[in-house]
Amino acid sequence: MKTTGIIILAAGASKRLGTPKQQLPYQNKSLLQNVVHTAHHCDMPTVVVLGAFATQIREQLVTEKVHTIVNPHWPAGMGGSIRTGLQHLLRIAPHVNNVLLLLCDQPFITPSLLEEMITLKNTSGKAIVACTYGDATGTPALFGKPFFPQLLALNGQEGAKKILLQHPEQVATVHFPQGAIDIDTTADYEQLLTSGK
Repeated sequence: MKTTGIIILAAGASKRLGTPKQQLPYQNKSLLQNVVHTAHHCDMPTVVVLGAFATQIREQLVTEKVHTIVNPHWPAGMGGSIRTGLQHLLRIAPHVNNVLLLLCDQPFITPSLLEEMITLKNTSGKAIVACTYGDATGTPALFGKPFFPQLLALNGQEGAKKILLQHPEQVATVHFPQGAIDIDTTADYEQLLTSGK
């Protein structure tokens, strides 16, 4: 029985980009499908949280082995999407003791990175594992069950980073320099395509 579940956050409107980033082509798939396939390799219960463009994005995921849920309050911010995703995950997989939070616009997440995070969680004695890149600590992030109530209490613009900052003594970290690459603007996307990676 898999004790870790995955939530992929893909509800945003991509306002700075002007087109749904979830559907941008990358390596013969959309950005979102790339992350979904990474999750599939890990063989864990997976929930994709949708919001803006939910209908058209859901059509792309019909053949994928994931559960989709729409956060009706997605414009309010990421907090509600995390809460919506975790509520749904606990309905479909009530046995999970850990949850991995992934963003659809970090194209270099790999199954081996996620497995490394789970291993570190099991060996470090810490309840949270997060990734470091540059001066930041953030997603992908893995939270143990003791932090589920705090994840379920997130609201509005509050993301999981709030919990990381409140409990630094509970956080183990994995160095993931490519985590700094996310797709927020057309320039970000063009750089991704021309990097040849």
